[in-house]
Amino acid sequence: MTMTELAMKDACELLDADHIAVKHLFVEYARQAMAAPKEQGDRPVLAQRICQELTVHAQIEEEIFYPALRGAIGADDLLDEAVAEHQQAKDLIARIQGLQAADPTMDDLVSELARVIEHHVKEEREDLFTKARASSVDLVALGERLKARQEELMGQPA
Repeated sequence: MTMTELAMKDACELLDADHIAVKHLFVEYARQAMAAPKEQGDRPVLAQRICQELTVHAQIEEEIFYPALRGAIGADDLLDEAVAEHQQAKDLIARIQGLQAADPTMDDLVSELARVIEHHVKEEREDLFTKARASSVDLVALGERLKARQEELMGQPA
């Protein structure tokens, strides 16, 4: 099941469904890397899928979610930190996408990306989503905009 196949109620739920979906991809990648480190298996495909999912996720957050929260939650510092964390992830994604084969380098980069994303997700869940839910932002309408843009970026009909 892809991230966009999940029907969500509001922006935070949609974004958190993405977090959960990509966590499953990281777990599967790690499982394959540990089970057969010298075999390619599906690791290159999984790594590219992780990169695509995270790229789209970061883009919809930066284009729609973060601007909607800016000023509404009184936490521009949290949003600035989230954007900086996205840049760190984008740098790792670019390095992973430049690799052709699953090898120790790819394994290390995917593992590092998983740690960066885990930290980012924790902060979003504990801080940003809490503040968003306490704000006057219409999270249901925002979720609809996020989902439509996500489907557009993934090449699926909205």
